[in-house]
Amino acid sequence: MRGAPYAFLLPAVALFALFFALPIGYALYLSLRKVEVKGLGLGSGARQEVWAGLSNYTAALSDSELLSSALRVLGYGAIVVPSMLGLALVLALMLDAERTRLGGFSRLAIFLPYAVPGVIAALMWGFLYLPDVSPFHYLLDRAGLPAPDLLDGGPLYVALANIALWGGTGFNMIVIYTSLRSIPVEIYEAARLDGASQLQTALRIKIPIVAPSLVLTFFFSIIATLQVFSEPTTLKPLTNSLSTTWSPLMKVYQDAFVKNDIYSAAATSVVIAVITLVLSFGFLKTVGSRSNRGETQ
Repeated sequence: MRGAPYAFLLPAVALFALFFALPIGYALYLSLRKVEVKGLGLGSGARQEVWAGLSNYTAALSDSELLSSALRVLGYGAIVVPSMLGLALVLALMLDAERTRLGGFSRLAIFLPYAVPGVIAALMWGFLYLPDVSPFHYLLDRAGLPAPDLLDGGPLYVALANIALWGGTGFNMIVIYTSLRSIPVEIYEAARLDGASQLQTALRIKIPIVAPSLVLTFFFSIIATLQVFSEPTTLKPLTNSLSTTWSPLMKVYQDAFVKNDIYSAAATSVVIAVITLVLSFGFLKTVGSRSNRGETQ
């Protein structure tokens, strides 16, 4: 039957349209609307939804709170992304070494934090950060050592980055490790015959071959960093150093569900989505052009 492939695709297309394309279209529609209030805003017809044009986008792009939250997320990402990918690469190389013992258990133990929901992980680490209930603060106090307050000031970035690092390293490690396991054994045998050590093999053979996996994990990490929401939102009740608009998505949440301005929130969401798309596309384009130049040389 000629129509059989389309019949198999129909459920996927329907789900894509209902739960992805339609919400995006509705968000675009809302971003171009606003509520017009007449008089005191009382009575029927006092509040009407009217066409707003690009005014919501102009307000979003000129919002100082959104710019500040974006800068905070960039600082957060500068800590998270290099640390997480570097640690994931080191762990993957260690698990791929010839003398590794309990490899299956180690992979499961490293990956397991990724299966913990972000809210639960943030709550767990949040209570470990609190001086009054943290066992780490208790041990440091008993030892006569100063205990840093990770929920205040600059250390707050480290506290948030640690939660992401703890939860995301395992996933990236599995991606890199899977790529390492696909390298033909003959390449390792040739390197061993040439007298290459394990460190030289890792630096000159393994890492260059798994470079596409590193690019993929870096790409996903950037997107996850720009969309950080659950960790600062969960830690917000535990500290006054976290504002309600600490990250761009927290700003969207405040506009939509606290200020009840879904039109401004929709416009801000579209702006965040476009910036994420541009950054991701630019990164992939840059990596692709460099790899093409390397192949031609």
